[in-house]
Amino acid sequence: MKVKVSRKEHFNAAHRLYNPAWTDEDNRKVFGKCANPNYHGHNYEVVVSLTGTPDADTGYVFDMKKLSDLVREHVTSKFDHKNLNLDTDHFKNLNPTAENIAKVIWSILRDKIDKSLDLKITLYETERNFVEYPAD
Repeated sequence: MKVKVSRKEHFNAAHRLYNPAWTDEDNRKVFGKCANPNYHGHNYEVVVSLTGTPDADTGYVFDMKKLSDLVREHVTSKFDHKNLNLDTDHFKNLNPTAENIAKVIWSILRDKIDKSLDLKITLYETERNFVEYPAD
């Protein structure tokens, strides 16, 4: 029987949603205030969930301390108090939408966690707006 375990962490970051192939007017029409040339910020919450069979010896699906350490080392320490567009390589050429941020976090963590475990990222951009990757 499989069990899902989850760890929640947070980071604060600025970003700008912008397509350089479009005019400023088109960007404002599509992205609204999020296309502000001076950027804007969010207090993101990220939930990293792993699903698998608990280990017979430990009872763990995954050691939660180890999961916290992985997220902090490879995600929050890289994104916290950063401008995602300017300060991270991940978003130099990728629009930092919540969808893309969740996919990037998933790709960062996927090779650091045993492939026998299903990995899901839930990213809250606001209390009301969140994305999940991969989607069910």
